[in-house]
Amino acid sequence: MQLGTRWTSGDPIPSAVPAVLHAQIGEVDRALPVDLLGQPRPRWTLTFLEGRPLAELDTGILVELRADGSVTVLHDSEDEFG
Repeated sequence: MQLGTRWTSGDPIPSAVPAVLHAQIGEVDRALPVDLLGQPRPRWTLTFLEGRPLAELDTGILVELRADGSVTVLHDSEDEFG
């Protein structure tokens, strides 16, 4: 069994997150606009779907490892399952 985890965008990526996702998660974090009003940053949730890692940001951005070994970044409204 694999357990997920949660962390705040921009914070160091937890060791529980597979390294294959780190670059894309970092790119998403860097692309997020800076909130000048002091609102909390969105949080990531790591889960595993069919044994593959899936990181979802509260904003609906998904970073996932596909069955073919590629890593994709998409918005949940573009998700093939939704």
